[in-house]
Amino acid sequence: MSLNFLKSCKALCATKTSAVPDMDATASETSTIQLHNVVEQPLTLIPPLQTFQRQQRHCFGNSSPGEFPLAANPYIVLHVLTGCDLEPQDLAKLEVTCSFFRQPANFAPDSELSITELAALDMCRKRVIFKMITLEERELLKQRCGGSWKLVLRFLLAGEVCSRRERSQAIAGPGHSIAITSNGMVFTFGSNSLGQLGHGTLEEEWRPRQIRSLQGIRIIQAAAGAGRTMLISDSGRVYAFGKDSFGEVADYGNQGAKLITTPLPVESLKDIFVVQAAIGNFFTAVLSREGRVYTFSWGNETKLGHHTDENDLEPRLLSGPLENIPVVQIAAGYCYLLALACEPSGMSVYSVGCGLGGKLGHNSRSDEKHPRLIEQFRTLKLQPMVVAAGSWHAAVVGKDGRVCTWGWGRYGCLGHGDEECESVPKVVEALSKVKAVHVATGDYTTFVVSDDGDVYSFGCGESSNLGHLTAADGQVNRHGNVLKPELVTSLKQVNERVVQISLTNSIYWNAHTFALTDSGRLYAFGAGDKGQLGIELVANQTERSHPEKVEIDLS
Repeated sequence: MSLNFLKSCKALCATKTSAVPDMDATASETSTIQLHNVVEQPLTLIPPLQTFQRQQRHCFGNSSPGEFPLAANPYIVLHVLTGCDLEPQDLAKLEVTCSFFRQPANFAPDSELSITELAALDMCRKRVIFKMITLEERELLKQRCGGSWKLVLRFLLAGEVCSRRERSQAIAGPGHSIAITSNGMVFTFGSNSLGQLGHGTLEEEWRPRQIRSLQGIRIIQAAAGAGRTMLISDSGRVYAFGKDSFGEVADYGNQGAKLITTPLPVESLKDIFVVQAAIGNFFTAVLSREGRVYTFSWGNETKLGHHTDENDLEPRLLSGPLENIPVVQIAAGYCYLLALACEPSGMSVYSVGCGLGGKLGHNSRSDEKHPRLIEQFRTLKLQPMVVAAGSWHAAVVGKDGRVCTWGWGRYGCLGHGDEECESVPKVVEALSKVKAVHVATGDYTTFVVSDDGDVYSFGCGESSNLGHLTAADGQVNRHGNVLKPELVTSLKQVNERVVQISLTNSIYWNAHTFALTDSGRLYAFGAGDKGQLGIELVANQTERSHPEKVEIDLS
């Protein structure tokens, strides 16, 4: 076989034909199978004969010297497809472009699977979470995703994109902060009146301090609420500390609450492999590895379809349409929940809870006790990839880089140039020339990160948490509100590529903001009166208006 064949095969694999149908229309309809095991084999390259003419070569020729029929050894094609790490939709486009990729590959243990289905399965097996799933659980996940390994692959990849699993991250909570290194160590700092830092004390920390009791446990995700912290390990266990209840009531400092000052496993979740948590002000939600959503504490059955009280410690499956649709990300606002779902027809967003201000996105202000599909994204022809829930407004980033916002528009947090409410998702036209990859929302505040690492912010700036040092007229205006997206020039000056923004999402605390760069450096600005910036402030100083580096390496 010649080197030219491998090159041409790789070129074929990388082809993206926009005119052919999407992957969802070509999902495999094969029955339940076992895993496909690919045995690595050395490749022997035979140099072509010098007399062979290049123009005579083609896939299915007359056995001339140097020819290699494409179907003669499909294992080689499978090896290349897997090695190229193609997107699921590209694998599907190969199927509709060439019958060779549609027909059964005749590989054990299931001879009916196509080359592209086998390649998708092999790429699934590279994912950390997939490796920990049993054979039976893999088959159940496949059926839950729509009966195709390509759809399972899309589900896994989408989850990695929107929640930074297995990567470093920083969380700007209400008065306290959490930082997770790429190898799973956890640092906390800031307010600690309820033990929410997990160090076994009630003392504030003005510098990042590692939680030593987690030695040997790798944390991959965290959530911060008012007086409460939750951590998720790579084995799916959930640890919680701070106020001993899942609901976040207004008087979160209730003296009757039991305080937990060191991380303890949540026993009611021991049989659920959790990959993400989200804390609202009246409830907590967790997402399982299979894409199921469970909630704790809401107050009454009109909110989440089941009756609970503020101290309810039993997880309850979120009833309704999402019971049979895998979810890749959840986001909690003050009194509502958003879920990014991975359906065979494409990515979609569901909302549930309080509808005041139109923040559920259904062109109404009515509450929804069961998750309901936000249909506006289909009208906009936008595939949601990342979802964010602020206290009173929400935002989504589409696959094409467009940003949509909706809900309460106070202080300009929707970025449309006014303070009007929007009851359905609306594209932020001021960002039309920006391809966004990440969005973060807080209490009437929004941040957007572009694909080139630039950061834009808009909304309420009362705590200097927007990062804008001057107003449009050149005057110093650190606390001014911003009605349309503006480039955060103060972050541009640090000469680092920003990959994540986190900001306080609570109505009870002045906001602070974190910017995490691809090199693992963390920059902080905004309110810091309790040490939540991780930076020592000088006398009488309560905030920092300019991003300053936090002395911690998250790489």
